[in-house]
Amino acid sequence: MLISPLRSAVRRVQRATPRLLRVAAFALFAALALHANAAGVRAVKSRVAPLYPDLARHLKIEGTVVIEAVVDPAGKVTDAKAVSGSKVLSYAAEEAVRKWTFVPAPDQSTENVEIKFALTQ
Repeated sequence: MLISPLRSAVRRVQRATPRLLRVAAFALFAALALHANAAGVRAVKSRVAPLYPDLARHLKIEGTVVIEAVVDPAGKVTDAKAVSGSKVLSYAAEEAVRKWTFVPAPDQSTENVEIKFALTQ
């Protein structure tokens, strides 16, 4: 007599499994979408071009500096630091990005920005 309740319990689990998988898949996609939004894809509202450092111009240093900018919910850059690129160019890139503004968002975010320096500037 224990077999019949066990069979019905197994059937209920088998019927509920597809629903649970759909709910789990939806939750996974929603979490990935939120993570992608929090990963730093805010649009730039206004940019300030960096000043080419005299030393870099004299030494003919060119290249790209990657800046990690912390942006508050209002879109103001609260911190900027170079994570890669020439040390000679990094200070000018950081100073320029500190003057940028981004589109407002609900939370603070961290944005990676590439600043390209070329002697034709």
